[in-house]
Order: sequence, then structure tokens, then C-alpha cells
Amino acid sequence: MGLLAGAVGWLAGPQPATLGAATTGDPALAAQVRDAVGDPTGYRGLAVAVVDAGTVRYAGLGEAGPGGRPVDEDTAFEIGSIGKPLTAMLLVELAGDGTVAVDQPLRDLLPHVRLSDELGRVTLDELASHRSGLPGVRYRAVTDLPAMVLRDASGRDPYAGQDTAWLHASLADAPAGTASEPPVRYSNYGFAVLGHALAARTGTPYPRLLAERILRPLRMTSTGLHLDGAALPAGHAEPATAAGRTVAPWQASGYAPAGAGLWSTARDLSRLVVAMLDGTAPGADAARPRYAERADRRVGYGWFTSRVAGRTVVWHNGGTGGFRSYVGYEPATGRGVVVLGNTDRDVDALALRLLTGSGTDEPPRAALPVILMTVVFSLTGASLLLVAARNRAADRLRLASGAVWAVAGPALAYPLGGWHTVPPLVWAAGVAVSAAAVLVAARRWAAVPVVGAYPWLRWLGTGLSVAVAAAALVWVLPPALGAGG
Repeated sequence: MGLLAGAVGWLAGPQPATLGAATTGDPALAAQVRDAVGDPTGYRGLAVAVVDAGTVRYAGLGEAGPGGRPVDEDTAFEIGSIGKPLTAMLLVELAGDGTVAVDQPLRDLLPHVRLSDELGRVTLDELASHRSGLPGVRYRAVTDLPAMVLRDASGRDPYAGQDTAWLHASLADAPAGTASEPPVRYSNYGFAVLGHALAARTGTPYPRLLAERILRPLRMTSTGLHLDGAALPAGHAEPATAAGRTVAPWQASGYAPAGAGLWSTARDLSRLVVAMLDGTAPGADAARPRYAERADRRVGYGWFTSRVAGRTVVWHNGGTGGFRSYVGYEPATGRGVVVLGNTDRDVDALALRLLTGSGTDEPPRAALPVILMTVVFSLTGASLLLVAARNRAADRLRLASGAVWAVAGPALAYPLGGWHTVPPLVWAAGVAVSAAAVLVAARRWAAVPVVGAYPWLRWLGTGLSVAVAAAALVWVLPPALGAGG
């Protein structure tokens, strides 16, 4: 029975994402991209645009989702933090017409919002250049962090519920920096504050303000925000992890100016690159490097400028639960690149190879805790049940508790496992041992008492064990089976 279950597990077991064979767009560019990818494990679909002296070529590789629909230049991807340069360009546009000044303190834009003294003194310049001293993400350790970690672990939106009202309420005790020369410290929260402050000053909701001042002038008609449970773009790419697990998009409106809920296409983002290269983009001066982050990288407003193999690249990337993105260009050569992927495998190195011909990439690898969790969930519950079933002191409660975890372990390992690193054969082995252990326990069932020594403790332990397993399954499996639509 164990061997049969293991064989079925091998055939139906988890599979890591891999870049499909489908190709759209420019065949030569598609071949170049596939060659630059190297190991296709961890990707599912890629949309690429390459700009050269104003000419744009597109290529789509792989699939937008499990159904096999191919990716092309008009497939919508969640682009995450690429929204930060757009928010920064909005700041420069509003400063240009006198609506705001970059050296204005935040309290001038939010006079009716309660701010800490330190936060009230932070300027728009500091917010836009990651020098505000605000944390990368805002949470309260006791009330917010556990929920965010659990949502992330189960493939849900970790920022769910952190909408615009939450953002305003969070400002009252936000811990801003006070240094006279603040260092660059990347802050999603800081950009969220910046965007909502600009919206408050203009009296226009952030999504509409961004569309009117930045997206429409650039003819980025397929770019927009889909927030707080709103429907996603038609024909969008489906998000996943490199291990092949389906995850949910991120849609919290509180973080919209930092990139949450922002979707775009390779075609639209190529228009941004072209306009940045020729200087016609609204707020293009946002890209001018202003402050040093480290020896080889400077930050402007939203945009980064880096030295790569002796060349200057202006860029920003993005990452959400199931997407990665990169937009970059070389002012000196007039070349630019857009790379969008619908898994959490990074695309930065791939983009730099296409842009500059340099850069190395390693296949995705799961972190050691994920590897250990994968092996433990796959095998441990079944192994413990097998030991318990063969124990002379076994009772039915012990067998029942063990059987629950023998089933729950592989069920949890299937969506949570790092199968791009751990061989799926481990899961098949877990299924095999589980089936064997349950069969052995079933054969012993009639021969053992309901409960052995310390009855109250055995009932309590079994009840807790079953409750934890059931809660874990209810929390993890529904998002894994249906998220990302």
C-alpha cells in the first residue's frame, strides 16, 4: 500500500514552476531571453521589452497561468515597487507647478492629521529619497506582526486591511528619524506616506492623481491600481512562487503609493522607459541622483542610479508575493529594458544581462528553514505514527492523533514546501510512509485500549493536536487552491 501511494504521489506530487515553451513577439529577442535565463526552474512566464534608440522590441515566454495561456507584451503583471518612481515623478510634477515644494515638511500637507513631532518635520525630499527614517514596513509587534506573518505564510496578502484609513491612523506614533543628515534606508511605508500626503494636498485620491498627472501623459493606458479586493485586469498573469505555489495579489490601498495593487504591461512600461530616455516623461527629473546610498549606488526621488560593469544604469525593481519586475535604462547608450515575471524568482540579473551584457544569476534556492520545514512536514508525522503503531503501549487516542498528522503533514508540505530546492520525491516518500503508517495503525486499532495511562492528559493532548492540524489545514489550503484569480 505504501509503495502504491508513493507511486501516485510521485505522479501527482508538487512541481516547481518552470518557464514554458510558448513564445510570442520578436523571435530573435525571445531566443536571446531564453539563452540569458539559463536554468528555467522557478520562472513560469516572462514579458520582456528592450528599448534601443527609441525602437522597442517585445517578447513573451512561457505561460500567464496554469491554463497554458501564453504571455505577451499586453499581459498585465503586478509590478510592486516600480510604483515608487511613479509616485516620485508625481512629486516632481506637483513641485513644478507650485502645488508643493520638495523641502516642505509633512505637517504642511496633512494639517488635519495627527502626526508625531518628528514625523511632522520630515520633508517631502526625505520621503522621496528614502531618508525619512521611517521603517520599511509599519506594524505593531503584538497586534500586527503575527497576522502579517501568518497571512504571508499562507499565501495571502500580508498587508490586507491596511487601507488608506489605516495609513492615516498609523501616523500618530510613526517613528521617524531625527538625524540632521539622515542615511538612505529603503522604506515602503515612507513612500506610502508621501503618496497619500500628495493626494491630501491636491484633494484628489491617489489613484486618480497618478493617472491624471503621470499615466495618461505617458499613454500608459493599461497601467492602474486594483485595490482592497477590486477585480484584477482582464487576462492578467497569475502569481505563484518559484516552488509552484499559487498566492494572492497584494491590494492594500494604504501602500498603493509604494506599489501595492499596481498592475502594468511590458508595452506600457516600455513607454515609460522611452520617455525617461528622451526626457519627455512628466517628473523625469526624479531620476537625477541626489544622495549616496553606497559607493556604487545613488538615489534620486524613487529611482536608483548604479554602476554596473563600469556603466551607469538608472533603475527600479519590484516584488510582491508572486511577481517580480524590473525597469532600467542606460542614459549614455539610449538602451532600456523591462522584465516582468509571474513568480517570486528575481529578474534583476536577467534584466541586466539583456541591458548591459553583464551579470550572473543563480537558480532559486529555498532558505534552510523552508528546506527543513519541507522535509519535516513530508515525513515526520508519518514516521511518528509508524513508531506509535508499533509501540506496545499504544492506545487509540495516540493512533488517532498520529494519523491526523500523518495526513496533515504531506497536505501542508504540498503548498508550503520549497520544491524548487527539495526534490518532489521527498513528498512522494512522505505519502508512501503515511499510507503504510495508517495501514499499520488500522490493523492495531482493535487490539489497543481507547486510552492508556493519564486519561485526562491523553484526551487534552489529542484534542490540541487535532485542533492545531485542522486549523493549519483550514488556513493554508484554501489560499493555495484558489488564490491569485
